[in-house]
Amino acid sequence: MMVKFRAESIFVLTTLLAAAGWVFSKQAIEELPPFGFIGLRFITASLILLPFCFPALKKASRQDCLRAMGVGVFLGGSLFCWIHAISLSPTLGEGAFIMSLSMLFVPLLAWPLHGNRPNRAFWLAFPIAVLGLFLLSWNGAWQIAVNQLWFLAAAMGLALHFNFNSQYSAKLPAMLLTTLQLFTVGCLGVLLCWLFERWPESVSIMTWKWFALSVLLATSLRYLMQTIGQKHANPTNAALLMLLEPVWTLILSMLVYAETMPLNKILGCALLLSALALYRLGILRWR
Repeated sequence: MMVKFRAESIFVLTTLLAAAGWVFSKQAIEELPPFGFIGLRFITASLILLPFCFPALKKASRQDCLRAMGVGVFLGGSLFCWIHAISLSPTLGEGAFIMSLSMLFVPLLAWPLHGNRPNRAFWLAFPIAVLGLFLLSWNGAWQIAVNQLWFLAAAMGLALHFNFNSQYSAKLPAMLLTTLQLFTVGCLGVLLCWLFERWPESVSIMTWKWFALSVLLATSLRYLMQTIGQKHANPTNAALLMLLEPVWTLILSMLVYAETMPLNKILGCALLLSALALYRLGILRWR
C-alpha cells in the first residue's frame, strides 16, 4: 500500500515538474533564441543521461540507434513548434491544454499510417475535445490565434512521434532510446539556431539559472521520476494523474503571468480534460 501511494506521489510530482518546465522555458527564451535554447537544453540533458546508457549502447546495433534517432526528428519537430508557440504566447495554460490533446491525435494518425481504426472510446472523446477547442478559441467570435495553431501543430507532431516511436524503436531500452532522441533534438536545435537565429552577445545569470532548471528538473529529473513511478503505479491511476500537467501549468500561468480565465475558457479546458479522461479510461477498460 505504501509503495503504491509513493508511486502515485511521484507521478504527481512528475506532472508538477513538467508544468514548471513550461515556465522555465518561457523565462529562458526571454533572452535565449528559442531553437538555440532547445538545442542546448536537450544536448545537455542527453549528456547527463548518457553514463546510465553505456551498457545498453554497447549491445545495441548501429541500425537500431540510427532508427531511434530518425524517429527523434519527429519529436524535434513537435518541440520546435511548441517553443515557437510559447514565444508567441503571453500565457501558458491554454497552450498546455491544447498540447495535452496529442494522445487523442495518436489513434487518429494511426488510422492512415498503420490501418488501425480508432476504438469507440476515441469517437466518444473526440467530439468533446473539438467542442473544448471551440470554446477556447471563442472571443465574441470564433477565431483561432496563431499561437493556438502552433500548439496544435506541436500536439500533432507529438502524436506522429508516438506512432513511429512505438513501431520502429521497440528494440532499445527506454533510457537509451530517450537519450538518443534527446541528443537528436538537441543537434537539430543547434542547427536551426545557426541557420535562422542570432545568439545574443550577453546572457544574464538569471537566464542561465532558468536554463539549468529546465535541464536538471524539467528534463532529466522528470524523466527519471516518471520511469520510477511507472514501475509501481496502477496503470489507471497513472494515466489519470498524468492529466494533471495542464492543470498545474494553468495554475502556474495564473500565478506567474496573471493569466485570466473567462467562463468560455474554463469550460473549454474542462471539456478537454474530460475528453482525455474519458479516452484514457476507455482505453484501459478496453485493454
